[in-house]
Amino acid sequence: MQTTRRYSPMDHLLMRADEALTTIFGNPPGTGRPDPASNMDETDLDASEKKLSAALMRVNHVGEVCAQALYQAQAVTSRNDEVRRSMLQAAEEENDHLKWCAQRIDELDGHRSLLNPLWYGGAFAIGALAGLAGDRWNLGFVAETERQVVEHLEGHLQRLPVDDAKSRAVVKQMKSDEREHATMAVTAGAADLPPPFKSLMRLASKVMTRTAHYI
Repeated sequence: MQTTRRYSPMDHLLMRADEALTTIFGNPPGTGRPDPASNMDETDLDASEKKLSAALMRVNHVGEVCAQALYQAQAVTSRNDEVRRSMLQAAEEENDHLKWCAQRIDELDGHRSLLNPLWYGGAFAIGALAGLAGDRWNLGFVAETERQVVEHLEGHLQRLPVDDAKSRAVVKQMKSDEREHATMAVTAGAADLPPPFKSLMRLASKVMTRTAHYI
């Protein structure tokens, strides 16, 4: 007779630690979807264009590190199994973004943010607090986060060099996925966050993106 394994608090702690280390330093599995830019030829970018693209993709990579932390924390604290599964599915899809951004940064001879452990830890704490507030607020936080990410990615599409087709392809697919995640959260019963909280989220995002552009 097959029994379901019960995980101890130490088991859960070790699993969360493994997820964190894999997100920050490793090669997370993702869903296996192909990189949107994999079949595209590299275009000639001048030094300033290449530097800008690398910086923007580094910012996007940081965003995906934070997304992993948020979804993993919210999945842990969610009281609803269906919501938890949705969070973990979204985290898996965000892992695709993490891999694509990392690959593009390497191609552009850029570097990942040196502050990724800090970004991950802060985002995990915020995600855990959102989850503890209850599933409606948990989902509301996801929905608002993804709406702001869509706006952020649209801004990057306007700033990326026109000839950098590979980076643009990655960002466009990310934007589409993030919009779907926001819709998922709303459909599942997300609460609308108070305006002051939304403004605070925008301020925190601005600090993160400006810092990650350089570090």
